[in-house]
Amino acid sequence: MKNLLTLATLAVAVSPAVAQVPVFGQCGGEDYTGSTVCAAGSTCVFENPFFSQCIPGTATATTTTSTVATTTSTAPPTSSSCANRTKFKFFGVNESGAEFGSATIPGTWGIDFIFPAPSSIDYFVGQGFNFFRVPFQMERMVPPAGGMTGPFSEAYLANYTAIINYITSKGAFAAIDPHNFMIYNGAEISSTSDFQTFWTNLAGQFKSNPNVIFDVMNEPNTIPASTAFALNQAAVNGIRASGATTQLILVEGTAWTGAWTWVSSGNSAVFGAIKDPNNNVAIEMHQYLDSDGSGTSDVCVSSTIGAERLADATAWLQANNLKGFLGERSVQEAMQIASVSAAVSGAMCAMQQSGVWIGASWWAAGPWWPSNYFTLIEPPNGIIIQEMLPQALLPYL
Repeated sequence: MKNLLTLATLAVAVSPAVAQVPVFGQCGGEDYTGSTVCAAGSTCVFENPFFSQCIPGTATATTTTSTVATTTSTAPPTSSSCANRTKFKFFGVNESGAEFGSATIPGTWGIDFIFPAPSSIDYFVGQGFNFFRVPFQMERMVPPAGGMTGPFSEAYLANYTAIINYITSKGAFAAIDPHNFMIYNGAEISSTSDFQTFWTNLAGQFKSNPNVIFDVMNEPNTIPASTAFALNQAAVNGIRASGATTQLILVEGTAWTGAWTWVSSGNSAVFGAIKDPNNNVAIEMHQYLDSDGSGTSDVCVSSTIGAERLADATAWLQANNLKGFLGERSVQEAMQIASVSAAVSGAMCAMQQSGVWIGASWWAAGPWWPSNYFTLIEPPNGIIIQEMLPQALLPYL
């Protein structure tokens, strides 16, 4: 549920006027240039040096840089101690950058947004990773002048396609991800017909590439589960209508598609009915390990929280004979590294033992994250590469 840097400006992306930041939107942080005025009923609360967020309520904002969780250090399980596991089909990272939001549409490459670095792809492929989720911003891909069913921005699509093709040329899989939270041009997406057409048009650009994966929409969160389901089903229909008949499709629920809230959000009541004529669809969920599951705090709850927060979602997938994909996960650093590693390893082991999770990807790589961003996995010196990669990730390749 992260909204770091300028992602939260998507809701006002085409308006040059300063507006109130919606609840849970970004209101401050290093290099942030957007509005610092929160919507009524919420307060701008400091989370870390890179991110302040509009939180419901009127609590006084804090300037504490981090809080160290107290927990008993637990040695992380290893792949050899995780019995009866099945390796993931897909294992990788989110390559963030092209989705960065600003008030400038279409914006300028290198100023308002950036595409992933081929060197980053090379590094992870060399480590054995085979999956890259590549977010983009819809308003740049399909400019508002023509609407979401209108023509593509030729330059943005060409540059985005180039990095997708680079990934798949390495034998890896690339997930195409409109990172818009089911919001386009400042309004909730509500037309299933328009959304289906958008996906028919977009999938048609990649239908001949078997290593492309279609991720319907990142983290819907302001709409009912039934609406999220209807839009996802329309997207599935549109993708298959484009002629893209073999590629995997990932669908996401409301409430930030959180694994730990999959049942309470209502997603579990409707997404069991998702239909794909080619039977190649998986449920994408996200899970962070801080207290509110947002991924914006540098405090991991406990050394066992990873597996605990996935348990209900895993049971639901098993009961509905569906496959899951953990599209975003990360862990925070303000604990002893052994305990943090245990939280990640425990989740990885539980997923691989369940038989229903087909993959996972880490948030986040990308060339524009600050070097000390606490979940950074961008090579060569991202914190996660140094402290988590060898202990809690590579053993589960």
